[in-house]
Amino acid sequence: MKLYINIVFVFIFSSVLASCSSSDNESTPVPAYPQYGTRFEKMPKKEDAVIYQVNIRAFSQAGTLKGVQEKLTSIQELGVNVIYLMPIYPVGVVRSAGGLGSPYSVKDYKAVNTDFGTLEDLRVLVEEAHKKNMAVILDWVANHTSWDNAWISAHPDWYQKDTNGKIIIPPGTNYNDVAQLDFTNTEMRSAMIDAMSYWVYSANIDGFRCDYADFVPENFWTEAITTLRKIKKNQNLLMLAEGTKVNQFTAGFDYTFGFNFFSTLEKVFKENKSATTLQDSNATEYANNYNPENRIVRYTTNHDVNLSDGTPLELFGGKKGSIAAFVVAAYMNSVPMIYNGQEIGYNKRIDYFNRTPIDWSPADLDMLAEYKKIIAFRNSSDALKKGTYKGYSSDAVSAFTMETAAEKVFVLSNLTNATVNYTIPVSLSKMVWKDGFTGVAITATTQISLLPFEYKVLKN
Repeated sequence: MKLYINIVFVFIFSSVLASCSSSDNESTPVPAYPQYGTRFEKMPKKEDAVIYQVNIRAFSQAGTLKGVQEKLTSIQELGVNVIYLMPIYPVGVVRSAGGLGSPYSVKDYKAVNTDFGTLEDLRVLVEEAHKKNMAVILDWVANHTSWDNAWISAHPDWYQKDTNGKIIIPPGTNYNDVAQLDFTNTEMRSAMIDAMSYWVYSANIDGFRCDYADFVPENFWTEAITTLRKIKKNQNLLMLAEGTKVNQFTAGFDYTFGFNFFSTLEKVFKENKSATTLQDSNATEYANNYNPENRIVRYTTNHDVNLSDGTPLELFGGKKGSIAAFVVAAYMNSVPMIYNGQEIGYNKRIDYFNRTPIDWSPADLDMLAEYKKIIAFRNSSDALKKGTYKGYSSDAVSAFTMETAAEKVFVLSNLTNATVNYTIPVSLSKMVWKDGFTGVAITATTQISLLPFEYKVLKN
């Protein structure tokens, strides 16, 4: 208890010293902890990111950080430059959700789950990822803790309570395995920011994916992100909000989550909704977003929907359909995210409450090559990374352009299992196009025929 209070005091006192040492709000704070490692020189810009989500329990047979480290080359070869690790922290036992417990029920914010390894294992993983030009971000669970987190006994006033004075679960949920924190408590907020800072200092990580972000007050995120970005003054941190509120960008986040896009994509395949609804979804997700540099992270699977809804192969018409869907998610005004295993066509749902190792041996090499090709083109295209979007979809074909002053990319993806003829808009039919992947000239004057789930990427 006494040690913990001293640590928090050092952090707060250090922050005060930093703010008083200069009128420059960007001044580097006096370190709260020793800085481990060196500056990551190849940190991707936010528009350049290709994110790979790792479920540590499932990623290797061992289910450890070392198991992730051993496959870094495979992740790098996919074209990824950001590795996002699901929660690395010890998991609560009291009121556990079952199995090994939810990774999002955090027992200790400043420790590594011993099932996964040690702090040193995390440090080595980050170092080795940096050597391969990949950043590492951690999953952060700010809204709630496990019921056996030390904060509950030491600081019960840090939690929300009902009228009877009992700590509550997150309001409006059935998350019985976690206790709701009280963000009106300034001591708790300082301790939370201290814990986030700990990982930037102690493991040299490069940012956070923040769970349940819309339910945490914006002013907390503003305070936390401002503090975190000052730690590595000459290196950007990537901050991803698992939320949809546009004010997450004003709070300092680089990205929000494409929940609406994913659910719309499901309906296109499950309910035969028109592909034009994806254009509507894009407009909805970017509504009131006045900064053209902001991007939404889009995906065809992640740990939640993989378990609850199904794998991409289940949801999107098999191998070809799932690839056609991924092209749209990866290229439509977005930053793409991949969930471990989808790149090899792994077709089993992954129960993240238990250790269910992915079987990498029956890898679909054709599908892997397709993912690599799609990602490689995105990595080479400024238009896809930071261009202006315009939609031209039909009922069957998701069609759109992404354009900068120097480059225009025209994407067409048939989201049906039938051959379709797509009528090219007059404004695009007069242009000279090349196949984005091969460079071969394409004649596209009036119509273009697309086989079931076929996609084409044209470049001008």
